[in-house]
Amino acid sequence: MPVYDYLCNDCGPFTDMRPMSECDAPQDCPQCASVSPRAILTAPNFFCMPSDRRKAHATNERSANAPKTLGEYKASHAPGCGCCSGKPSRLVKKTRSGAKSFPTARPWMISH
Repeated sequence: MPVYDYLCNDCGPFTDMRPMSECDAPQDCPQCASVSPRAILTAPNFFCMPSDRRKAHATNERSANAPKTLGEYKASHAPGCGCCSGKPSRLVKKTRSGAKSFPTARPWMISH
């Protein structure tokens, strides 16, 4: 069950574990028993998430606000990789019209 934040007008913020079906319903304050609305006071916790999903979230957040510079992008890849080195992959051949083909990889596939 997830933990939600609530804000009591008299006692201040408190948290409670509730089912997701009751996420928007107000909760009674544990100290004064007054009805308190839900408040979003803390960021979601991602510590239970697998590391690959955490990295994906971090990448999406970073790219939304501060995309990588060309130098940072090139530094994040190994030297000689096909996406930044400028050298075409040995499996890619180009025709005179500029169309790509992959003769040794999968000859039955159509190029983009």
